[in-house]
Amino acid sequence: MKLWKIFGGLKLKGNKSMSMKHATQAAPLPKVLTLPLKQHIGHAAEACVKVGDAVLKGQIIAEAKDYVSAPIHAPSSGKIIAIEKHVVPHPSGISTDCIVLETDGKEQWIECKPNANYRQLEANEVRNIIRDAGIVGLGGAGFPSYIKLNSEQTSAIDTLILNGAECEPYITCDAMLMQEQSRKIIDGLNVIRHALHAKQCVIALEDNKRAAHTMLVNALHEHEAEYINIIQVPTLYPAGGEKQLIKTITGKEVPSNGLPLNIGIVCHNVATAAAIADAVLEGKPLISRYVTVTGDGVDHPTNLNVLLGTPFSELINLCKRNNKAEQFIMGGPMMGFEVSTDDVPVIKTSNCILVQSKETETEFVMPCIRCGKCAEVCPAQLLPQQLYWYARAKNFDKAQDYNLYDCIECGCCSYVCPSHIPLVQYYRFAKTEIYALEQEKKNSDIARQRHEFRLFRMERKKAENEERKRQKRELLKKVSGDKASSDKLSAEDAKKSAIEAAMARVKAKRDSQSITPANTDNLTPKQKKSIAEADARRKKEKEES
Repeated sequence: MKLWKIFGGLKLKGNKSMSMKHATQAAPLPKVLTLPLKQHIGHAAEACVKVGDAVLKGQIIAEAKDYVSAPIHAPSSGKIIAIEKHVVPHPSGISTDCIVLETDGKEQWIECKPNANYRQLEANEVRNIIRDAGIVGLGGAGFPSYIKLNSEQTSAIDTLILNGAECEPYITCDAMLMQEQSRKIIDGLNVIRHALHAKQCVIALEDNKRAAHTMLVNALHEHEAEYINIIQVPTLYPAGGEKQLIKTITGKEVPSNGLPLNIGIVCHNVATAAAIADAVLEGKPLISRYVTVTGDGVDHPTNLNVLLGTPFSELINLCKRNNKAEQFIMGGPMMGFEVSTDDVPVIKTSNCILVQSKETETEFVMPCIRCGKCAEVCPAQLLPQQLYWYARAKNFDKAQDYNLYDCIECGCCSYVCPSHIPLVQYYRFAKTEIYALEQEKKNSDIARQRHEFRLFRMERKKAENEERKRQKRELLKKVSGDKASSDKLSAEDAKKSAIEAAMARVKAKRDSQSITPANTDNLTPKQKKSIAEADARRKKEKEES
């Protein structure tokens, strides 16, 4: 395949051979394992065990309660002796909540559920297995791996890239993994391809890793997979950066503030692929990883297969600590960070422990001379000098205008700066401050919305109370009116009834007074005439009344 050249970059002394003289060995089982609840990007897991609980190897002990999170599993069988704060690998030396597991030496596993016929599973079922296994990106970022496989538009994925370009000095854990477990890496690649329906797959490694390349090619021949290509890329720092590797292999550029998914590409680390193979094909969660222990502070640099939660100190002592062991760095010399003590545990993103002596010669920071060397080596094609000025002046809006968040913090600019300005530290400071300001604004917006909603609720309650009072007044008025009307009607009815009763009495009296005249047979004409006149007069009076 045709390769494209990335902008900038450095050719650095690798110092890799010192830790690749011997095969990887398993680190001894520690007496105590300390497992931070947050070992990845995103939200911390929540403990689902209690102090005193007995657990088996591979048992889930902390659950992921958020979308961007990952569960934690017991690396060995034993008993939970504490859930407390402990110093963890972090630049600030902070302490966070950890589960402390006392091992029993039995290494008793939970029941594993292999899925050898994973091709018969739906893509979402495969993603769920990977999620439940707690797998995150093992190249250093620690992003939950299942999210990269959770694309609704899986048909749009053109290329799947496995990143084996371990470009930073001293680190060799991926190189040894490719040499020793190449078949497992390709098995994991096939699982990922099944979940994504990727059209083609690429395994990329640097051209100085000849043994790893040979082993991968041999393993690929056994699989006879025509859709997989193994590509050697130039040995250049930071060729292993995700965006830089994509540009080298495909010639495509990931858009600013975008994702590889936007251009139909997904990128995973080779160690992540091996962990996915374990999870799907063997049913084993992520409980261990390859770690490089190297530097002039140990006499026998090597790579170790280490259980998560193992203290740095035990690994350093295993590699024969010497009197130069003064500084402990997790990661490499360019993008790693110093930890305050070696009493911190190995976590999922611990790919290297660099043990070295502290520099005795102090490099004084001098003013920027505007030489432009930082811009020449920046692989993201930024203007580091401008970012430095704006970050230093705390003009964060302008820093973002110059694409601050496209900086991958590779350290190339700081490395070549003749004035020894710690440029990357200024960029990290700016990002942290911007994040803090955004969180403060977010919290202020939440507080404002809550206050406005409280006022709205008070006004609504007041309006509801007024409406209830109005309805009550109308009801009372209506009831009073109905009662008065009823009383009035009752009085009229009573009066009418009384009149009718009186009239009935008068009529009855009249009827009773209507006596039939007696002795009317032998009346004289004069008498009959008088009677007739009287009857006529009564009749007339009756009619008139």
